[in-house]
Amino acid sequence: MPAPSSPPDNSRYEQACDQAIAMCDGNLRSTIKALIMANEYLETELEELQAAINAGCVPARSQEATNAA
Repeated sequence: MPAPSSPPDNSRYEQACDQAIAMCDGNLRSTIKALIMANEYLETELEELQAAINAGCVPARSQEATNAA
């Protein structure tokens, strides 16, 4: 029987929230707006990557990955 899992460590999320709020000078509305905009940007990037993969385009391996192999 697996051991019960411990509760998730939310401290990194708390820290990220504090950091985002601080970057918006404590303005919660601006913070939420910035996070929504960032999320929309990432969703668009993901859609573009999925479309490229579906079209058969495979990203080239980076030089670092090639050297590591």
